[in-house]
Amino acid sequence: MIIWDLVVVGAGPAGLSAAREAAAAGVRTLVLDRAVHPRYKTCGGGLIGTSLSMVAGRIEVPAHDRVDRVTFTRDGRWGFTRRHGTPLVTMVRREEFDDRLRAAAVSAGAEVREGVAVRALDQDPDTVRVRLADGSTVTARTVIGADGSAGVTARHVGVRYGQVDLGLERELPVSPAQAARWRGRLLLDWGPFPGAYGWVFPKGDLLTVGVIGARGEGERTRAYLHRFLDRLGLAQVPAAHDSGHLTRCRVDDSPLAHGRVLVAGDAAGLLEPWTREGISYALRSGTLAGAAVAAGDLDRYPREVHERLVPSMRAGRRMLTLFARRPELCHALVATPAGWSMFVRFCQGRLSFDRTMDRLPVRAVAALLDRRPARGRRPAGPPVP
Repeated sequence: MIIWDLVVVGAGPAGLSAAREAAAAGVRTLVLDRAVHPRYKTCGGGLIGTSLSMVAGRIEVPAHDRVDRVTFTRDGRWGFTRRHGTPLVTMVRREEFDDRLRAAAVSAGAEVREGVAVRALDQDPDTVRVRLADGSTVTARTVIGADGSAGVTARHVGVRYGQVDLGLERELPVSPAQAARWRGRLLLDWGPFPGAYGWVFPKGDLLTVGVIGARGEGERTRAYLHRFLDRLGLAQVPAAHDSGHLTRCRVDDSPLAHGRVLVAGDAAGLLEPWTREGISYALRSGTLAGAAVAAGDLDRYPREVHERLVPSMRAGRRMLTLFARRPELCHALVATPAGWSMFVRFCQGRLSFDRTMDRLPVRAVAALLDRRPARGRRPAGPPVP
């Protein structure tokens, strides 16, 4: 019987980053995924500087646009556009980006098996048995779960979520005139109810248009998407993909490991709570998990996640609360030179949300909002299992 040093469940950015990191260090690594690359993935596909730094020297990023202009609106009104001298966000199509990550993991020595569904995990002190849909079993000394927040590994570890949001998205093939209109520019729209926002991301001859809002606000989120598309003149464009997904963000004390099973990326509930940006968290947490396995120190992984990723997540949760209370003030802050500078530095990966919350203008806005009643509120509830 073959016993793998590491089995990675899930071949997205978290799992493939983990596999590449471990395999490059000589760890005998197998990746299992039920999909076959290249495959479509619901995702805005915007890479900020933090994500680009994680893949630099590992893959050639398949960019379809590099954005240097951002238009901000407040529920379709009070819009303004800011421009920076260098690109702020790089736009990719996830089927291409993930396939490049797959190739990099294979080049590092990992084996990738696609079209393989994992049904359950069983473990003892020395090994983990991965049970597959066809009835067979794969055995490993360690497993890294990166199969999403609704996957097998998150349930096995007992990940708990405190924030669940519904994202709706359309991929729209557009005319050359429409593509030219959006080239180099993205749109962020602060939505009509607490915590919601929308976006337009240009990707060559495609536009990714989406909105996100709290779970439990499904009807308002769908209505927001329809109004958003209508205002943009895109409501009648046939969609290449029309999809939705839930994003789930962990509570602070949710486990990141159970025995010899670690979870990374969406499976661990690691994403930024305000923007719901997850690619950078997937790349970073996957790399940390793979490095911990390579070092033979599994306890190192939760420790490093709490040191490197959790502070920004806590700050992002705080920023979401402020945004939900007074989105118009957040909109006004971004319009100021200081606010735009902070936005630019965040996009470039030079300023994290925890450091942002220490900035004087943000502290001043936070203090103001803390003294004023909210207009409506974002639905809250107990942690979601």
